[in-house]
Amino acid sequence: MNHSQSSAPLPGDGSAEQRLARMIRVDHAGEYGAERIYSGQLAVLGRGAKGDLLRHMRDQEVVHRERFAQLIAERRVRPTALLPLWHVAGFALGAVTALIGERAAMACTVAVEETIDEHYARQAESLGEDEAPLRETIEIFRAEELEHRDIGLANEAELAPAYRLLSQVIRVGCKAAIVASEIV
Repeated sequence: MNHSQSSAPLPGDGSAEQRLARMIRVDHAGEYGAERIYSGQLAVLGRGAKGDLLRHMRDQEVVHRERFAQLIAERRVRPTALLPLWHVAGFALGAVTALIGERAAMACTVAVEETIDEHYARQAESLGEDEAPLRETIEIFRAEELEHRDIGLANEAELAPAYRLLSQVIRVGCKAAIVASEIV
């Protein structure tokens, strides 16, 4: 697909400015949710080597969230009204998967990060040269999200109990959160 096809707005998409505002709003919300997931996992698994891995991933999510918070302020974008929900839901998802076990926590990481990879890839493809700095930011963050996915896979995510079901439920939840955060 060439760039002109991928970035052509559809009816109801709104102006370029509105599309960018939705993009920044949802990315900020997503990074906030990811930070909260890792915080929930750390509350349960915070000691030892797994804790070090989780802290590394959470710390990268903090940098991502802070950058999108900066873009929200610079571009005067309204953040999602759902942040209080993502505060609780993200932590709960992280804590519950960690309580199931280390592999389930890693399965959560894989499911979330694969969903975000797809989301960021679509966004990067849709941005024109006038938004090259934003595209570069998204690509850098996307690479770090893929690093998180790889950490999850290296730590036996696929051996988690009911891996396919757990992964699918989390992926569907992430996609719903993306749509909701773009709008609300």
